[in-house]
Amino acid sequence: MRFIIRLVPVLFLFSARNSVQKESPDYNTLLLPERPNILWIVAEDMSPTIPAYGDSTVQTPNLDRLFREGVRYTNMFSVSGVCAPSRFSIATGIYTTRGGAQHMRTSSRPEYMEKIGVIPYEATPDPPVRMMSEIMREHGYYTTNNSKQDYQFEAPVMAWDENSRQAHWKNRPKGIPFFSVVNIGVTHESQIWIRAEDPLRIPSDQEVPIPPYLPDTGLVRTDVRRMYSNILLLDARVGEILNELEDAGILEDTIVMFYSDHGGPLPRQKRQLYDSGLHVPLAIRFPGRQLAGLTDEQLISFIDLAPTVFSLTGAPLPDYLDGRAFLGNQRAAMPRQFIHAAADRFDAEYDTKRAVRDHRFKYIRNLQPDLGYYLPVSYREQMATMQELLRLRDAGELDEFQSQWFRTSKPEEELFDTETDPYELFNLAEDPAYAERLIKMRTELNRWMKDTSDPGAMDEMDFVASLWPNHIQPQSSAVSLEMLSGEANISNANDSLRYVITTETDSVELRLFTTTEGASIGYQILEPGAMETDHWLLYTSPIVLPSDQILKALAHRIGYAPSRIVTAGRDTQ
Repeated sequence: MRFIIRLVPVLFLFSARNSVQKESPDYNTLLLPERPNILWIVAEDMSPTIPAYGDSTVQTPNLDRLFREGVRYTNMFSVSGVCAPSRFSIATGIYTTRGGAQHMRTSSRPEYMEKIGVIPYEATPDPPVRMMSEIMREHGYYTTNNSKQDYQFEAPVMAWDENSRQAHWKNRPKGIPFFSVVNIGVTHESQIWIRAEDPLRIPSDQEVPIPPYLPDTGLVRTDVRRMYSNILLLDARVGEILNELEDAGILEDTIVMFYSDHGGPLPRQKRQLYDSGLHVPLAIRFPGRQLAGLTDEQLISFIDLAPTVFSLTGAPLPDYLDGRAFLGNQRAAMPRQFIHAAADRFDAEYDTKRAVRDHRFKYIRNLQPDLGYYLPVSYREQMATMQELLRLRDAGELDEFQSQWFRTSKPEEELFDTETDPYELFNLAEDPAYAERLIKMRTELNRWMKDTSDPGAMDEMDFVASLWPNHIQPQSSAVSLEMLSGEANISNANDSLRYVITTETDSVELRLFTTTEGASIGYQILEPGAMETDHWLLYTSPIVLPSDQILKALAHRIGYAPSRIVTAGRDTQ
């Protein structure tokens, strides 16, 4: 009876969510600027635990405004239950397993990797994969990132016009549209223990929903209240951003998208392939509040974000994209039937899993069934809820649902009906009544793993060697120059890093190129003797170099080290 009493208020959130008005938007009626501004507001570690999805634990007036004035998407899913792999797919539009980004932390936390003998490395997708922001620059957009990256590779310097805590769309040249990302980190997992001494923003005696896989104790309730308090801080920041757009008079020229980089921050949420780790909120507000208050139930994956932005802005869709546009004039003819996700190493702990989900059923394949579900990730164990779970486990005081996570092995296949079992507690894989569904989902996962050349449980150091021969990072080759017009002589010195241009004309036209396939080129034109700045122009076509100025250029392919900087001009000393 205790379980039933606890579960009722939580299940109410799902019934409330499903009772919200569901009139589907007709995107054919959208009237958009030819090149609208695009703003992404990105939360961290946040499931749809807000009123827009039926959870009224806290009131979020600014998020409510976004959902009220825009379209609410009910089936948006990450490709991973953790940030860096997810952000790789957002940034590139391809799956983590195709690009070598499936392990959490390939280089940014070497202290974890050292424990298991893995060298720091970068995801190295095959050419011509590039960052979507770079493609937006190529399309004439001013791009800014404020400021989290975590792409599993070093972002090329030409990926953004601005990439810092000060990056802002207001710095763009007059008349240039922007694509901007604002990351809000206050809902991150770490903020539950980092802010543990801060005053709670909801009453300490307020009832909060506790999912059945967590124990209903004072420590857990406090962490859950902290989670909701952090959502209130997020909401306030969202309000500030909307006010900035409104005060600048550009809100109605801007498509605003709000989403989270993966599911919730609590144990058995983050890092998991359950919906608690993959399902995220998504609101899109269109200029003029078009389609306001409508709901879209189509399946959407993070790999769909890049093609959708391209489609909305008129940029061509690269052939290599795994995703499909769900908006714009290049919108896919057929809606998505499945979303896919992967889990591999988390810090120093391995557990290789793959998942596929349709509108109702989730299939998980455990490639290491001899391992238990729970991983002793030291970072997560700073949270009081995780410590409480371990204490109650050792005391034998967890109930049958809370103790599931601590099983010492797991079946090779799991199948969940997310409609009747939203917490994914009841595995249907061995139920004969679901045999046909199991085969369908298994077949789809096999297809996806083959299509993406999924390395699966391949030894990670062997995998690194497949990206970087002999475990050594390749370097992008230096930029070379070809003169297209102008009376001049170009002589090369110092191992191709310095070009001396001798000319009597006012300028020369130059073509820049590199022999590294898939590398992009960035350049600057400076006064003689000036040092390069942080702002690199993206090379897309031949450039004109005035004879009294200096060219600096470099090349960078994702996963490779950037080339050394080439200098060219009349006086390169």
